[in-house]
Amino acid sequence: MHILRLACIIMARVITFRSLQFLLLLAAGLAVMAFYYFGSENQNFSSTTKRIKLSQASQNTNRNNADLTLDTRFSQADGSQKKEKAESDKFRLKKSGDTTLDQRYNVLMMFTKVDKSRSLQDKFSVAMLSMVKYAGFLEGEVLALHFVSDQASKDLGEKLLQEFLTNATFKYEVLFHDVDTLTHKLFPIVEVLQKHFSAGSGAYYSDSIFFLSVAMHHILPENLTRIVQVDLDLKYRTNIRDLFQEFDRFPPGAVLGIVREMQPVYRHTFWQYRKENPQTRVGDPPPEGLPGFNSGVMLLDLAAMRASTLYNQLLEIGNVNKLANKYSIRGNLGDQDFYTMISMEHPELFYSLACGWNRQLCTWWRDHGYGDVFQLYYRCDGPIYIYHGNCNTPIPDD
Repeated sequence: MHILRLACIIMARVITFRSLQFLLLLAAGLAVMAFYYFGSENQNFSSTTKRIKLSQASQNTNRNNADLTLDTRFSQADGSQKKEKAESDKFRLKKSGDTTLDQRYNVLMMFTKVDKSRSLQDKFSVAMLSMVKYAGFLEGEVLALHFVSDQASKDLGEKLLQEFLTNATFKYEVLFHDVDTLTHKLFPIVEVLQKHFSAGSGAYYSDSIFFLSVAMHHILPENLTRIVQVDLDLKYRTNIRDLFQEFDRFPPGAVLGIVREMQPVYRHTFWQYRKENPQTRVGDPPPEGLPGFNSGVMLLDLAAMRASTLYNQLLEIGNVNKLANKYSIRGNLGDQDFYTMISMEHPELFYSLACGWNRQLCTWWRDHGYGDVFQLYYRCDGPIYIYHGNCNTPIPDD
């Protein structure tokens, strides 16, 4: 009887131990399930990977939404050259791992379809070699060359610039901007201008990019306050640094420095308005007339453009249409048509550069109906700082 009672006690304890073991195992299992069920949404490997990808996507989105796409950047500091990947919204010279705050002289050129044109390549060679020949900058100053380019032209430009800048004795930086990115940003702003001042579908000036100067203040970073835009078909006869000193001569309210047109282009373009207003000075030659402007060399005070209520109002669709109708103008020269038109109403927006800063050589209109008055427009007294071989006119060797 005692043996039976002892056996029962032992069996009860075994059962109790096994039950407790089972309960412990069950609790452990439930804990594991709870971890994976409740914790997996935020802590497992897959969700962590997802967060990393989302973070990378966010960074890529910010990069793509930068104000300006800079594909590559060359720079020279203390006689050495290097090539590096540039961030899209920074305009600073990289030097031995440091970021300097040197004063920059920003020069922009259109550089599209150059790979397909030997003529453009030759013009670019003349421009860059003459610029480098005369260029000189002080300690702490950098010449920043900006090129708006397609990929094929950029590839060619990189090779050419390595050659042209080999003997440069000053600090420089070269930045390429993607033409498609800029065109996409420009189109909503300048679409109305294209309707009035483009040659037509497929024409050279019909692309939005050729109105870049008009709206540059809207798409470039705000820390870039002054820039000079120049054509490729130029030959420099002086230090380009001197051109930047002209910014300091702008009168209050001026946003753009530009040279007058040296042919009777706008005498012709405004013919209807001149016919209806025989006493007008619009389209007449200098010094008393209003001959219009040539956009081969332009000093753009971007800070002043951003601050000018008047200038930005003139970019609005209603005001563009109103002035275009008033002056019966239908142009084909892009930004310079727009500047010429608004200058007839608001000359205070412009600083007139001396003709020697953009000595245009084209004589096309002399042989096309305006020979009797041509010289009144073409004459340019004073020193010549920059030759402009517009309409493929040969540039003197001197």
